[in-house]
Amino acid sequence: MIVYKTDDLLVRTLETSDQELLVKWLSDPRVLEYYGGRDRPHDLELVKEIFYKQDEEVRCIFEYLEKPIGYIQYYLVDEKTKKEYGLKGKRIFGTDQFIGEVEFWNQGIGKKLIKSMIEYLKTHGHADKVVMDPQTWNERALKCYESCGFKKIRILEAHEWHEGKLRDCWLIEYPVK
Repeated sequence: MIVYKTDDLLVRTLETSDQELLVKWLSDPRVLEYYGGRDRPHDLELVKEIFYKQDEEVRCIFEYLEKPIGYIQYYLVDEKTKKEYGLKGKRIFGTDQFIGEVEFWNQGIGKKLIKSMIEYLKTHGHADKVVMDPQTWNERALKCYESCGFKKIRILEAHEWHEGKLRDCWLIEYPVK
């Protein structure tokens, strides 16, 4: 199902037929360096376990010029998490994403994706804020998100397991309203 479309991007819900794409992307060490960790390549079983479970996340593939090149998910942040992170607002969405086709890195596509997702969540999700938690060392992602209007709120210490250790992450937010 199509979630939304722009001039050159299409975001659609994840389908069973996308499993092999996810395996391809999440077994590439260049992608895993930033998403999941190079010590955790994904096979079909792990992709099914992580990406095809039923929960509150809306999991999507995004296409650029009709070619599937990456993954994005979005979800409404629950009350427990809002309290834990000190977030204020009724409708706060979180997103996670990666470009799996590395030849599309550093072309501004991530920026287009983030801006279009913010607009979608504002218009269709009635979002008050959009938040993310990139690892502090991921300067390329942080630069992209900040150029889209996200602001660093605070460090989440030892927040995410990545390549054998707990890593600090930035809590960043985009105030939609």
